[in-house]
Amino acid sequence: MSTLVGQFIRSRIFSVLSQRIVYHTLFWALFLVAATSLDAYTSGVTFRQSLDNQYINVIIYAGVVYMNIFYLIPNYLAQKRFLTYFGLFILIVLTVTPIKVVIYYFKFSHIPNAQEELVNQMNFYFIPTFLIATSSTLIKIVIDRVRHLREMQELETQTMQSELRFLKSQINPHFLFNTLNNLYALTLKKSDLAPEIVLKLSEMMRYMLYECNEKQVLLSKEVNYLQNHLDLEALRQGSNVEVTFEVNGQISDQKIAPLMFIPFLENSFKHGLSHHISQGYIKIQLDVKDQTVRLFIENSKPESLPLPDHSRRSGGIGLVNVRRRLDLLYPGKYELRLNDAPRTYAIELTLNLDS
Repeated sequence: MSTLVGQFIRSRIFSVLSQRIVYHTLFWALFLVAATSLDAYTSGVTFRQSLDNQYINVIIYAGVVYMNIFYLIPNYLAQKRFLTYFGLFILIVLTVTPIKVVIYYFKFSHIPNAQEELVNQMNFYFIPTFLIATSSTLIKIVIDRVRHLREMQELETQTMQSELRFLKSQINPHFLFNTLNNLYALTLKKSDLAPEIVLKLSEMMRYMLYECNEKQVLLSKEVNYLQNHLDLEALRQGSNVEVTFEVNGQISDQKIAPLMFIPFLENSFKHGLSHHISQGYIKIQLDVKDQTVRLFIENSKPESLPLPDHSRRSGGIGLVNVRRRLDLLYPGKYELRLNDAPRTYAIELTLNLDS
């Protein structure tokens, strides 16, 4: 209970302090205290006497700063009207400083020596006004730059997440479409293999629906998913194809983006074995070494491929999507090679999972 109360109090304090009027007021209050303390120490007057003088400085400095950051910077500097900005900037400093001197002149009307000193040292009073106004410009530029970078990063993150959700939503139905076609063909033949395919499909769908909602999954589960996919395809292909799947290396707690390998495997079966080929092969090799994973898939190809049917738009999205996902999830941490030979087609993907 006390922890919740403490969290609520901290949340309320942060909420109050994050309001612009609050932290600006605190800044000027601290500035007033610091300026008063420094003046009292250097001039030898009391803190109260120095405070009576310094609050005028703070009011004038605050006016210059807010005129600069709320009017000059947005209307001139941000619009790249640099000459106009600097001209108005200097004009404000040159105008405000004499006004400050006049205010102090009347304030010290009962101290002729102080009035004479004000007049003689007027040029000196331009310096702190100029430095404070310049500091406000530099701080405003830095804050706006940081805010811009943060907004761009948030926008980039949101865009990437949206693209990943879209790409993954394409991959899942794409695989389901192919698998259901296989199952439909076997049910038409009243094959005894259909129930086994249903069980495999159920396990794979459970993986896609529940596990793949995470940004990363265990590599061991992804490998198991590949094995189920191969078992399912082996049931459908029968003796027409020779499939080998070899895993080398130690698979422990490595994690990978879900459904990263399956489009390559789908394309191997779809384009390597489905175009009038009686005997074919698919060789899959997965090499794991620490956080580096290498996937190699090679499949046979028929001597001649049928002309593409341009009226069909549902297929062919797998490799396009996986390239895009690799660019988003593993920028600079993957290498993809494709080798399209006359009788074979091979892909080699090397991933650095250390992200």
